[in-house]
Amino acid sequence: MDGEEIILGIETSCDETSAALVQGGRRILANVISSQVDLHAVYGGVVPELASRRHVELIVPVVERAFQDAGLTFADVDAVAVTCGPGLVGALLVGLSYAKAVALARGVPLVGVHHTAAHIYANLLAYPELEPPFLSLVVSGGHTSLIYVRAHGAYDLLGQTVDDAAGEALDKIARALGLGYPGGPAIEKLAREGNPEALPLPRAVVRDHPLDFSFSGLKTAVLNYLNQLAQRGEEPNRADIAASLQAAVVDALVERTLAAAELTGARRIALAGGVAANGRLREVLTGRAAEQGVRVFLPPPVLCTDNAAMVACAGYWYLRHGLMAPLSLNAFANLPLGAERGWGKAGEKKTARAGK
Repeated sequence: MDGEEIILGIETSCDETSAALVQGGRRILANVISSQVDLHAVYGGVVPELASRRHVELIVPVVERAFQDAGLTFADVDAVAVTCGPGLVGALLVGLSYAKAVALARGVPLVGVHHTAAHIYANLLAYPELEPPFLSLVVSGGHTSLIYVRAHGAYDLLGQTVDDAAGEALDKIARALGLGYPGGPAIEKLAREGNPEALPLPRAVVRDHPLDFSFSGLKTAVLNYLNQLAQRGEEPNRADIAASLQAAVVDALVERTLAAAELTGARRIALAGGVAANGRLREVLTGRAAEQGVRVFLPPPVLCTDNAAMVACAGYWYLRHGLMAPLSLNAFANLPLGAERGWGKAGEKKTARAGK
């Protein structure tokens, strides 16, 4: 390996069909993302069967567009990296089947990537100087996790949500407020017009697990407040609700992240995931961390959403550390973080049991 390998990345874990080509683990040659937001907006959330069918329709043209943008062909690819979990199994299987076919046809290595780990690696694309070890806060519609990255492919899960993810809570409240789907950006926009102290919303603490998150109670508190207003025939101040909700979510995320940094001694924090695009979260976390002498890495918004460039980046570093997957690799709805280190005949069986 000469360090300039070109990795084809494939991402189909939920409702974005994406293909990317990344060279040397840092340089994005192409990153094509086809979103299904319009398809699912009418339902207020992602419909798994519809998502899978749309991936089938889009995977070939999306990959072809990536090669066109990069000015490359399949002959230039040194390895294929693909999200194999967690996610919607039907959606994952579309991308995984395509990736396996390319790897087999071209005789190049296949690299299976954990979706949460891929989000973390988006930071390495934006910041060439970033290397493990560092702390990462991953926040999206399906994940809220605090992860200490010890080395490439080696993770310590310090905290995670015990119920709703932060993005999920934002989406559900946005739907209750009639803001549409996806809810996170709509909540952030409306919050700029409201008072973040208007509603005394709870900041839940998980007993005996202070680095874990819980947003179910927060979501329920807002929904109960809306129901009380409806029973009294009163109109809600949606801007105040949005601002108060956003403040509660950001407070919880920042407090636990800084506590984890103090616990681990980490001086670098990498923000990741869809909610990482939230301006208020970026501002508060960066400011509070700076007070403690900790630097925060913020990927550009395009790398916060589900995309294949982050998958290809992770795949490059996994490849360099021998973390390749067999062609019998399966898709897992609940893939344990760090399972990539167990790929191979023995590790494959172990991971399959963990994914059930």
